[in-house]
Amino acid sequence: MDEALILSRIQFGLNIGFHILFPTITIGLAWIVAWFRVRYEQTRDEAWLRTYKLWVRIFALTFAMGVVSGVVMSFQFGTNWPGYMNQVGNVAGPLLAYEVLTAFFLEATFLGVMLFGMQRVSGRVHVASALIVAAGTTLSAFWILALNSWMQTPAGHVQVGGVLIAESWWRVIFNPSFPYRLTHMLLASGITSAFVVAGLSAWRLLAEPADGAALKTLRFGARLAAVLVPLQIVVGDMHGLNTLEHQPAKIAALEAIWHTERGAGLTLFGIPNERERRTDFAVMVPKGASLILAHDANAELKGLDAFEDHPPVAPVFFEGV
Repeated sequence: MDEALILSRIQFGLNIGFHILFPTITIGLAWIVAWFRVRYEQTRDEAWLRTYKLWVRIFALTFAMGVVSGVVMSFQFGTNWPGYMNQVGNVAGPLLAYEVLTAFFLEATFLGVMLFGMQRVSGRVHVASALIVAAGTTLSAFWILALNSWMQTPAGHVQVGGVLIAESWWRVIFNPSFPYRLTHMLLASGITSAFVVAGLSAWRLLAEPADGAALKTLRFGARLAAVLVPLQIVVGDMHGLNTLEHQPAKIAALEAIWHTERGAGLTLFGIPNERERRTDFAVMVPKGASLILAHDANAELKGLDAFEDHPPVAPVFFEGV
C-alpha cells in the first residue's frame, strides 16, 4: 500500500470522524427542538419559549458544521476512490442527489423560518416549519443510510460494461442491511441528543439553580435517554445478527477471529498480528463472541481464514480503487 493511499484514507477517516458528530446531533435534536416549540404553543409557558430559542441556535450551529464538513467529504468520494466511484456512480450518484433535493433544501429553507420567522408567520406555520425541518433531517439520514447500506450489502443492480446500473431502485434502497442501519442510526442520534440536552441543562442548573427552563429540559433529556437506550440495545443486537448473516468476513475482522472455531472468545483488547495471524496481548471473554453474535456459546463462527480463497464481495468493487 503506497503512501498516497494511506494518507488518503487517513484524511477521509479524520474528516468523516469529525463530520459524523454533527449529523448525529442534528437528526435527534431537530425533533427535540420541534417538541419544545410544540410545548410552548400548547402551554404558552415562557420557559418552553426560552428553551426553544436557546436550542434552535445550537441546532443551527451543528447543522451548519455538518453541511461544511459534509461537502468536503462528498468531494473525497471522487478524489480518493475514483475507480470505485466510476463503477458504482450510477447508483451512488442518484442517492446522494435525492438527499440534496428532497432533504437538504427542505431543511435549509424552513430552518430560516425557524430562526427568523417567529414574528413574521403564525404560530401554526412556525410549528409546522420546525416539524418540517425535523422530517428533513430524518429524510436526509434515510438517503445517506440507503447508500451506505447498499455499499455494505449491495442488491438490485446489474453489471453492464464494467459498471453497475440499478435494476430495481426498491431493492437498491431497501437492501438487506438498510432497515437495521437506519433504525440504529436514528436511535443513536436520539440518544446522543438526549444526553447533550441533559448535560447542558445540568450545567445551566449548576450556574443558576432557579432556572425553570433548564430543569424542564434536564428531565426531558433524562427521560428520553431512559426510553431509547434499551431500544438501542435490542436493535444493535439485531443489526449484529444481520451483519453476521450478510457480512461474516467483516464480523471476523471486527472481532479478531482469525480461525474458524466453535465457542469463539470475545476480544476486549489486543494488538492484531497480521503476519502471525493472531492477536497479541489479547484480553478475552471465553466463548463471548459466539454468545453475543449467535446467541449460542458453542456456535461456530467463521474466521478470516475462511475467506482467503473466496472473497465475500465481488472483485469488481475493488478494481481501480
